[in-house]
Amino acid sequence: MTGAVGWLGDAYLWVKAAHLIFVIFWMAGMFMLPRFLVYHMAAPAGSAEDALWIDREARLRRIIINPAMIAVWLIGLALVANIGLAGQGWLHVKLAVVFAFSGYHGWMVGLSKKFARGERPLSERALRLANEIPSLVTIVVVILVIAKPF
Repeated sequence: MTGAVGWLGDAYLWVKAAHLIFVIFWMAGMFMLPRFLVYHMAAPAGSAEDALWIDREARLRRIIINPAMIAVWLIGLALVANIGLAGQGWLHVKLAVVFAFSGYHGWMVGLSKKFARGERPLSERALRLANEIPSLVTIVVVILVIAKPF
């Protein structure tokens, strides 16, 4: 069975698989970062424990979250260019959701940098609620991609 579609030809399914792999990496990291911040909240600014959380969060951003998001966007845009947007209402909505999630990503990264400076701008409860956003995004995107409701 061939997966030949558009200009990607037989590579289409491999590119699609790579996209999904990086989506999983990105989502895993985006589930972890707010949880790290919840735990970090308890560490007094300037303490040894604070320094450990700062390092963990920086490594998570540098090694997993940021590279995965970049890969998701680059590969995803190649897939969009391959199949086109015409008649793909579900894809328009998916792109909007991923764009908004990228904003959430930026907000979380900025928040982790504020924690590194000793600032704690959100409550633990707000961080726990923010931790639910990746779940909601996952639900919406999977439904859009699998069911293609419009």
